[in-house]
Amino acid sequence: MYIGVIGGQFCSEEEERLAYEVGSLLAKQGATIICGGLGGVMEAACKGAKEEGGTTIGVLPGPFRGDANPYVDYALATDMGQARNAIIVRTADAVIAVGGEYGTLSEIAMALKMGKKVVALSSWEIASKGTPDDKIVRAASPEEAVEGVISSSR
Repeated sequence: MYIGVIGGQFCSEEEERLAYEVGSLLAKQGATIICGGLGGVMEAACKGAKEEGGTTIGVLPGPFRGDANPYVDYALATDMGQARNAIIVRTADAVIAVGGEYGTLSEIAMALKMGKKVVALSSWEIASKGTPDDKIVRAASPEEAVEGVISSSR
């Protein structure tokens, strides 16, 4: 199973810690991580996965594979900018969002539009006319986030 881990290139220490734990737990479950391949949440998740023997894929916004963080096994240089977000969420079986800014929000929206399960860990809260979107599963911990995507992807 391929699980998208999405979040900001620039993140807080807490978001970095959460992403690292998510990556580690996903690798222990045998999941392949697919992400944007750069720093921040993406690098932390990849590092956590690699330290557990997992596999990581980075879908890069620019034209150079060398821009990938050092924990990416397979770097895909798209030269598509933020449009590469569609590739990430289309490829993923489910998505975990950790923190994030507008790029992460676009990935969440696309994943929901594509019918993918989205679990948010310290990430966006989305409401329509004041009513929270119940399609986004809120997780209180990395363990809960990983369990949420693993159970739906098997």
